[in-house]
Amino acid sequence: MKVVAVTSFKGGTAKTSTTLHIGTALARFHKKRVLLIDFDSQANLTLGLGLDPDSCDSLAPVFLGEKNVQDILKKTQIPGLDLIPADTWLERVEVRGSLASDRYSHEKLKKTLHGLKYDYVLIDTPPSLCWLTESALIAANYSLVCATPEFYSIKGLERLSQFISTVSERHPLDILGVVISFWNARGKSNEAFLKVIERAFPGKCFESRIRRDSAVSEASLWGKPLFEIPKLDKKSRAAADFRLLAEELLLKVGK
Repeated sequence: MKVVAVTSFKGGTAKTSTTLHIGTALARFHKKRVLLIDFDSQANLTLGLGLDPDSCDSLAPVFLGEKNVQDILKKTQIPGLDLIPADTWLERVEVRGSLASDRYSHEKLKKTLHGLKYDYVLIDTPPSLCWLTESALIAANYSLVCATPEFYSIKGLERLSQFISTVSERHPLDILGVVISFWNARGKSNEAFLKVIERAFPGKCFESRIRRDSAVSEASLWGKPLFEIPKLDKKSRAAADFRLLAEELLLKVGK
């Protein structure tokens, strides 16, 4: 089972859309068994699959010993794709109940995933370097970093690189690469941004880049990935880009 933590230092980097569409592409086009984990209390991934976070349980009661992980797993409308939803209870869950005094609480997610049977697990983390993000990285075999070609996103990459390196000193963790979203091939500052990425994550930038596409926002209103909405999928540049990204990810993991 390959576990991938999808990370970013700030919001607005298409982290959730990337998690959603890679997972869907792996299940739909490559027949993989995929589990998506919404590990962000904003629950955008949960909403992106048409579920109401207020009617779902997150991993919070599992970590607190109140429920089993099988109790909160949700089947999606996409064959082979399951979801562990998020809710507001994930916010600061580490200071509640038994977790507050557990010095190894960061290991909870890794232990929870043990025994599950999937080809791929993709974890959508919060856009910050918090307990949830660290727990996801500890549980993961790989980290996939999301960025956009703008100043604050790129500058945060160096700090994120240091954070991932610190975690990898204690737990085996490979960096799959950096995915750039909202890409404009004609952007005047592209070369400068790519140099910063190369400095933070040498040789790790994905060839596949996700172009800016309003269809992604439109699909979120439907509560479905682009691939599940034929009229959007056919004309969407981003849909084609996400398919290529999933293929490139499979090649990287295969190596």
